[in-house]
Amino acid sequence: MDLLQDKATGVLAGAAVGDALGGAAEGNTPEAIQQRYGGYIDGIVGPFFDDWRNARPIAPYHKGDGHITDDTLMTTALVDVYATVRDHLDAFSIADHLVPLLIGEKRWVPELESEALLLHRIFLAEKWLVARLHYGHIDPREAGVGNIVNCGATMYVAPIGIANAGSPDTAYAEGIDVAGAHQSSYGREAAGVFAASVAEAMRPGASVSSVIATALRLAKDGTRDAIEAVVNAADGITDWREAIGPLRRAVTPYDTVGADYRKPARDARIPNRTKSIEELPIALGMLVVAAGDYPEAVLGAVNYGRDSDSIATMAGAICGALNGVDNVPLEWREAVSTASRVDLEAPAATMTAVSREIWTRDQQRSTLRGSTMSALTAPAPASFQRSASR
Repeated sequence: MDLLQDKATGVLAGAAVGDALGGAAEGNTPEAIQQRYGGYIDGIVGPFFDDWRNARPIAPYHKGDGHITDDTLMTTALVDVYATVRDHLDAFSIADHLVPLLIGEKRWVPELESEALLLHRIFLAEKWLVARLHYGHIDPREAGVGNIVNCGATMYVAPIGIANAGSPDTAYAEGIDVAGAHQSSYGREAAGVFAASVAEAMRPGASVSSVIATALRLAKDGTRDAIEAVVNAADGITDWREAIGPLRRAVTPYDTVGADYRKPARDARIPNRTKSIEELPIALGMLVVAAGDYPEAVLGAVNYGRDSDSIATMAGAICGALNGVDNVPLEWREAVSTASRVDLEAPAATMTAVSREIWTRDQQRSTLRGSTMSALTAPAPASFQRSASR
């Protein structure tokens, strides 16, 4: 396994394990989590509700017990899109390839304990993709307009960071383009910044500091403000247990959901240039607190609660890119793989191969552009100058 594959495996396995650990705690406060589990979560735990089938009829999912959620299902589906296109993606790739996967192919869904269409598991904001692109025939570049503004697009774009390894600017641009089919406003912005953060973390020699600097350099509007506020709050804190309160307070001015995660405010999740999703800034904050260490960053994200599976997905992906797959505890990887019936290494092998092909095409495109620019900047032939002056 070369460094590219090691880091790619770290990204995707790290995201999946974070997702599985965070799923049990999702939607709950830190206090409720500690009361339910007799303290902080320190690994794989069972469902928050014993009667998980009926506790929340709108979401009768078997979370916990090492089960991945829709975050990983969507991430893996995007890997499959890359495997088909074998080049950079855009919004049309989502319409042409991702949506057909959501509605046309059954897969094992751990939370449903059965094979099902991904459409039957994904949240309403992700079902929007099908409603707008398949049934509404909306221009993919504009299809995200009108959707619930949330982290739905951000949670699964880590493969874009792998495809653009070491090039956060192109990862940001590709993330923004792809997310246009799904999200708008700060939901779309976060997807671009997360993809760029993964791409930077994939770079040999990258560090927590360089990832944060990249995110701040590229992020716009409220997303940048929220990241800066949370990272500043995280500075000097080295224990995620102490960080949960300060990070939540730092992101609160930019978070539209409000204090009660299950009862959003009236102005929640609507387009706004001053706001941000909560998940990405908190993931980056936990990255800083943990100094890039996977278990510490992910456990901080899990015990933070609220949208803990997505926060842990993002923190896990970035830590996995920085440090490789061995930083993701083998015990957790094996348990999640078994419980969810997923191969955590296969998607990374696919993305590694596709990334190499994309890099070859990028080199060819760069060479062609170089030849074009050389011709354009060379002295014009006399015959051309005479023709142009007429």
